Amino acid sequence: MIVLKTTQNQLLSALQSVAGIVERRHTLPVLANVLLRKSGETVQLTTSDLEIQIRTAAQLGGDSGNFSTTVGARKLIDILRTMPADQTVSLESQASKLILKGGKSKFTLQTLPAEDFPLVQEAPSFGTAFKVPQKTLKNLLDQVAFAMAVHDIRYYLNGILFVAEGRQLSLVATDGHRLAFSSAKLDTDVPNKQEVILPRKTVIELQRLLSDAGGENQPHIEMQFANNQAKFTFGGMEFVTKLVEGKFPDYNRVIPKNHKNSVTLGRAPLLASLQRTAILTSEKFKGVRLNFEPGTLRVASNNAEQEEAVDELDIDYGGDAIEIGFNVTYLIDALANMSQQEMIKIELQDANSSALVTLPDDTNFKYVVMPMRI
Repeated sequence: MIVLKTTQNQLLSALQSVAGIVERRHTLPVLANVLLRKSGETVQLTTSDLEIQIRTAAQLGGDSGNFSTTVGARKLIDILRTMPADQTVSLESQASKLILKGGKSKFTLQTLPAEDFPLVQEAPSFGTAFKVPQKTLKNLLDQVAFAMAVHDIRYYLNGILFVAEGRQLSLVATDGHRLAFSSAKLDTDVPNKQEVILPRKTVIELQRLLSDAGGENQPHIEMQFANNQAKFTFGGMEFVTKLVEGKFPDYNRVIPKNHKNSVTLGRAPLLASLQRTAILTSEKFKGVRLNFEPGTLRVASNNAEQEEAVDELDIDYGGDAIEIGFNVTYLIDALANMSQQEMIKIELQDANSSALVTLPDDTNFKYVVMPMRI
């Protein structure tokens, strides 16, 4: 049976949309495969890592009829990448193998039975579904994802908190040293407060898959949350993921209010200054000192070899003289992620209190960074 017959770019894009979660090495060999399920004219492609499952369906030609099998996802993608984009390719089933043909090339691939593929059990009931433009969600994820923890033993920090309440969707990420918060208005009302923690791998995959197209007919994403699962539907795809269990820190208590000193300054000049002084920080601590004085910001660093860097910026500041230390990586990460912004606002209390970074014309974004002793 000819399972499908289409152009290289059509098959490749369908495969790539689901293959991001596939690990090359897995304790369960079938999880390195993509499940192909043909019914009538439609081919359904499904991948899973037992915690996340992604499914898409496409009309990819071939014989009509029912057929299912699994085949190595990465291998298939690697082969297709070597072929011209407009070349017609076909997949034929023969015994327990799949034959991939394109031009004068032919590849015989081993398969594993479809019934061995472990599908994720969907939660019996989800909360109220709500939609946002894909671009909105992608922007929110991009604004906070850099502050997620990586392999923290406090596993609830290795992800992003989603809070949907009323007409607002808020995303929060923290690794215990810094916290990023961003929110957006919803078109519809979410009747009951929904609060879930999405795992790091899910966040990265959503960032990869979401479209940032704007305009009147911009694509939307539908979200539904259950106790231990989230479901996203967008662009002909269905994305089901396990949630991180645990209690996320109370971010409202972490975000400082009423700091008495504030300064608005150019994002790019500050970023460049930090990148310069970061070169002479010590590998282990990455510490820089920021001296705020009326009219001037001095950025300084030194290291174990007794080397020193000092950089000065003219700023419009008339508050207290404050010398405060930070891990320079935390500041650079935040500023590099705000590439659309010209100006930023920094609010300070003293050398021992966390600093608040916001955008002058956007109250929906807040970034908190703890000081460090240098």
